[in-house]
Amino acid sequence: MNLLIVESPSKAKTIGKYLGAGWRVIASVGHVRDLVPENGSVDTENDFAMRWQIMPGKEKQIKLITDEVKKADAIYLASDPDREGEAIAWHILDILKDKKLLAGKKVYRVAFHEITKKAVQNAIQNPREIDQNLVDAYLVRRALDYLIGFGISPLLWRRNLGKSAGRVQSVAVKLVVDREREIEAFHPIEYWSLGAECMRGTDGFSAMLSAFRGEKIEKMSIANQARMDEIISQIGEPVIKSSVINIERKKTSRRAAAPFTTSTLQQEAARKLYFSSKRTMGAAQKLYEQGLITYMRTDATNLSADAVTDIRSYIANTYGDKFVPKTPNVYVTKSKNAQEAHEAIRPTHFDTGTPELSGDEAKLYDLIWKRTIACQMTNAEFDSVSADIETADRAAIFHAVGTTRTFDGFMKVYTEGRDDADASAESKLPVLNVGDAVDITNLMPEQHFTQPPARYTEASLVKKLEELGIGRPSTYATIMSTIVDRKYVEQDKQRRFHPTPGGWVIAAYLAKYFTDLVDVNFTAKTEDTLDDVSNGRADKTKSLSAFWTPTNSMIDAARDIKTTEIIDAINEVMHTHLFGEGDGTCPKCGGKLGIKLSKYGAFVGCANYPTCDYTQRLSATDGPTDAGEKPAGSSVDLGNGISFKVGRFGPYVTDGKKNAAAKQYTAETITLEIAQELLSAGANKPEPLEIGENPATGKMIYFYPTGRYGAYISSDKVNVSVKEQPDLETAAELINNKKPSTRRGGFKKKK
Repeated sequence: MNLLIVESPSKAKTIGKYLGAGWRVIASVGHVRDLVPENGSVDTENDFAMRWQIMPGKEKQIKLITDEVKKADAIYLASDPDREGEAIAWHILDILKDKKLLAGKKVYRVAFHEITKKAVQNAIQNPREIDQNLVDAYLVRRALDYLIGFGISPLLWRRNLGKSAGRVQSVAVKLVVDREREIEAFHPIEYWSLGAECMRGTDGFSAMLSAFRGEKIEKMSIANQARMDEIISQIGEPVIKSSVINIERKKTSRRAAAPFTTSTLQQEAARKLYFSSKRTMGAAQKLYEQGLITYMRTDATNLSADAVTDIRSYIANTYGDKFVPKTPNVYVTKSKNAQEAHEAIRPTHFDTGTPELSGDEAKLYDLIWKRTIACQMTNAEFDSVSADIETADRAAIFHAVGTTRTFDGFMKVYTEGRDDADASAESKLPVLNVGDAVDITNLMPEQHFTQPPARYTEASLVKKLEELGIGRPSTYATIMSTIVDRKYVEQDKQRRFHPTPGGWVIAAYLAKYFTDLVDVNFTAKTEDTLDDVSNGRADKTKSLSAFWTPTNSMIDAARDIKTTEIIDAINEVMHTHLFGEGDGTCPKCGGKLGIKLSKYGAFVGCANYPTCDYTQRLSATDGPTDAGEKPAGSSVDLGNGISFKVGRFGPYVTDGKKNAAAKQYTAETITLEIAQELLSAGANKPEPLEIGENPATGKMIYFYPTGRYGAYISSDKVNVSVKEQPDLETAAELINNKKPSTRRGGFKKKK
């Protein structure tokens, strides 16, 4: 009997159908072994030797594997084709060797990038040895994470500074905090623009002022309303006679986006499906294990020759030959360490119809399918026309632009989402020629202010990390979920990241005492080193030593620093965030305000404590708390068994039996009487709270704290019961996937 060991049970089930008699396919269910969770499990004095143990809960799986190995003639280790997959195969082999179960048995490592019969059989016919370079890269990564965890985390716990600090997650938090600093330091600048409503015969169109009295009008040229009023007064009458003085016509084209990598799949799923990175990878994993897509952890954009042939054939049969380019489209992989033997993420079949899927898998598969088909289609083509229109007195020139799509090309199937507004949106102009008369019927002055940089979304943060060379395909989802789970960042209704008080504090601490850990270049260099180890260009032990030596020095230096000194350093870094241009004076006694640390989190307090008990929430958007109150996130007792709390979805009041939202109140503005009124109103007629617009319908989704059957959400006459107020992504998912009630059309008749 041949035994094939994969990572997941669903993958084992799919592959089992391909192999048939003479094969047994079982799963390790992910990693089976990890470092012993105690100090010293990575011996930095002995070439970083590591002590391993079977992971808790995996004993049963190891027994299953060992029992099957005893009965097998040959063992095929078929874990995933990446660094972590290679490590799982290595761990299993090491366990089997320790148990002396391999005498007289052949062991092979096989890897495939798609779970199809052809790919699996081809891998089995071409086995290889375990790639020790990939394993060494895993060992370096695991040792670094362990050493940082056991070196820095106790320093954080002891002083209530945070829950953990990771090699990549710390940089991600720093990026979010740095962006918030940019926003806080931003000073908007006023400027004006002048639009014009134009008429050529019966056709209307818009134009923008581009020149006045010989001066070119740039974005910031008109600085204030006085200058705007002056320009308008000189242009003159309500109907301004003008004429076309210049026409430019050109043809442009747009190429389809490359097929998905792990990073771009997460970005696009966030934009179009409102999926978190974790949710995207969960759905992709299921699609891969069912044999529907290629391996979902990749930074390559190339496709196999067979896949390209199948895609081009599908396009020709479905859309016609004019949508098939003369030669296949080729995309250059941007990642310098991408493994070109891997493929982009694509469907495994193009001739079997749409698979029966539902929920997240159906949505993600549709996204992957369309992107893959589109990437091998012809360019979209456009006609672009620009016209300069001069007033009769030659005082002003207005510029109009029109863009019309003349051939759909790939846009027949798919258009890539964008993080920002699309400046290339289509607009039409009437037929214009030089000398044509145009009437300007209305001038439209508009005031603008320069905008601060946008806060990161999951999509834009993943993109930024990728641009900086930080993180790899297998880590992005974990990074995003970790910084949220650790409560270092949170997302607003627009799904943009804000640093929490804890995020501000840990970023300030690490920036002061662990400079290299949050240095973008240092972290990117470490990622490059891991890639060098995996490619055999760097030695495992030397690489570990090169990273650990400076990091250990920072840990040693930070270990003996007094807490008061740390707080002073954090106060210095965070002064502008906390107090802006002010000096941080206590409004109660005139003392100096600063950061205080407690097991409930960081908050602002008076230096004259306990004489003065004034405290203030760390977040600039929250007001000061009552004297002696616990910091943000805790409970305020209002009396009569009623409390004011700040939960995951904002402030609320509760009597222990029912809750009522209190988002317009803070700890010092809420009173017992207000709380009783909110709870009473909630019991009789719930006041809905806006969650946000449903991206599928454009209709608002509301949350009702109480109803006949408890809390529920509602949108466009569709109601769904919930336990608590969900975020927009979850709410939209619940509403959009609500199955129609069988009672709406009456009871079904019995047959």
